[in-house]
Amino acid sequence: MTLIHILVFVGIAAFLGLVTSDRWRVPFLLAVSALAVYVLQPTLPIRFLDFWLPTATLTLAILGWVVTSPPGQRSWRENGPAAAILGGTVLALGLTRYLGLSLPLTASRPPQLVSVLALLASLSGALLLLGRTSRSGKGLLVAASFFVLALFVVLKVPALAAWASAGLRSLTRQSTELASALDLRWLGFSYIAFRLLHTFRDRQSGRLPAVSLGEYVVYVVFFPALTAGPIDRIERFISDLRRPLALTTDDRAESGKRLLVGLFKKFAVADTLALIALNNVNALQVRSAGWTWILLYAYAFQIFYDFSGYTDIAIGIAGLLGIRLPENFKAPYMRPNLTQFWNNWHMTLTQWFRAYFFNPVTRALRTGQHPLPIPVIILFTQLMTMVLIGLWHGVTWNFVLWGIWHGLGLFVHNRWSDRTKVRFAALRPGWQRCLNVGGTLLTFHYVALGWVFFALSDPGASWQVFLKLVGVS
Repeated sequence: MTLIHILVFVGIAAFLGLVTSDRWRVPFLLAVSALAVYVLQPTLPIRFLDFWLPTATLTLAILGWVVTSPPGQRSWRENGPAAAILGGTVLALGLTRYLGLSLPLTASRPPQLVSVLALLASLSGALLLLGRTSRSGKGLLVAASFFVLALFVVLKVPALAAWASAGLRSLTRQSTELASALDLRWLGFSYIAFRLLHTFRDRQSGRLPAVSLGEYVVYVVFFPALTAGPIDRIERFISDLRRPLALTTDDRAESGKRLLVGLFKKFAVADTLALIALNNVNALQVRSAGWTWILLYAYAFQIFYDFSGYTDIAIGIAGLLGIRLPENFKAPYMRPNLTQFWNNWHMTLTQWFRAYFFNPVTRALRTGQHPLPIPVIILFTQLMTMVLIGLWHGVTWNFVLWGIWHGLGLFVHNRWSDRTKVRFAALRPGWQRCLNVGGTLLTFHYVALGWVFFALSDPGASWQVFLKLVGVS
């Protein structure tokens, strides 16, 4: 989101928080969130793709509701207005093609109206048929999960994304030689995919609350959290959405404070640090160890203030609408060990993986017919969890190495803590404070060194930076 987008969204949120009645709350949020999917989508070189991808986002959200809702709750009489809002938004944006002035609502000029109408008719028929004939069984939920994961893999693997780009360019009669993985920049898909998978899994386990189409789509594409999270849970989000909107002066003041803090973090601190933060260009240019450390420190703080700044902005805008999004960062660099760092860094992401991968896999390995030794289980689950978190950011070797770096670090800390916690508890408070300070410094530098893999694009460049940091190269 640009600063202009943020200011517009703040104004919309403040207005809706002041004038919206509880009855119209979901419809208004649905319309604004659907529109934001198109407004925030970046321009793409493939013809009309920056219109079709936001349309696909809304389609996936509707499909997610159809798949997760029991047949008896799919009444189109009750959910028809929400469907009409979504279809009307797409149609209205398509009609902007014929306006004499250029509106900043779509990244580029929308496709021909006949194409938009044909797509809407096809999607409506397919979703109506699916809603009437399908049962929300395990097989359908598993198929939907695999479909979302397959899309995720195609978007994240550069070779597959380039191949898909070439196919789309061929359909639009554009040069396939110019195909690139960057042609498929699908706004917010990483966060949308995790919200969808969360609802699929909770539906399988019977924990998913009954929600309407409008509520479900608002949860999936809620505009303050669309681009950078946090990843909320639907039951918590819906409880806020259904609560009567009664904001006090203190509520608005708190939201305003979070907005100002977030704006300062992102646009004053993070964007300034980005000028000298480690990247593929300056990693090759710098020669001395001292300057390499400065670039690395700048990147470590730039990525924190960028992510946490966007989180503060999202929480502040949502607060103006009566939605309390979960916290995502709680002073992670001030934590004395790597486990506590990950309990306070991008918390909604780590909680998602803990709930849907780490805990189930750990239970399966510990309760099987031939359970593995505890240290082996811990090593395997922590390594796999962190590698998957790395791959969530991008399917490259550097993100795999970053995941291994943190997985091994978490395993070493787990074993060390298990052996020394009794001795540590017996120390005098002064010694405990000294160890906490030392642990904080050690943890920060371990995390900072891991950012080398995150900031650069290939292992060779990362290795050169490590050599420079110790004065070898």
